[in-house]
Amino acid sequence: MAGISVTLDGDNIQLSFQKGGQSTAVVMDPHAARSLVQALDQLLVAIGESASQSEEGFEEMVDVTSPTIDVGTDETGLSVIALQAGNMAPFMLRLRDEEARHIANSLLEILNSPPDARISLGGH
Repeated sequence: MAGISVTLDGDNIQLSFQKGGQSTAVVMDPHAARSLVQALDQLLVAIGESASQSEEGFEEMVDVTSPTIDVGTDETGLSVIALQAGNMAPFMLRLRDEEARHIANSLLEILNSPPDARISLGGH
């Protein structure tokens, strides 16, 4: 079975493969690594395996690239957030009250924490 490891090499990402007595390492900048992740995801979808079906799950962190983040309500009174992230098209999130409260409370908790505590809290 092949061994794969992913590590940081300064500001770059190193992807190493080992199978038997052979090993290979590739160092990529963040843009190249993101492109690789997207290509692998497309290949998984093509063979019928989606990220949501995988055993470990898959989350990609995407930075917000919107000049503004719009917050409001829809015609039924649910909270709506509109933004753009990364290369994705602009989108809207419709949230139930408990979801909106959870997000708002979690963000306030993070923002009210000192910077060193933010790093240790993670998981929000």
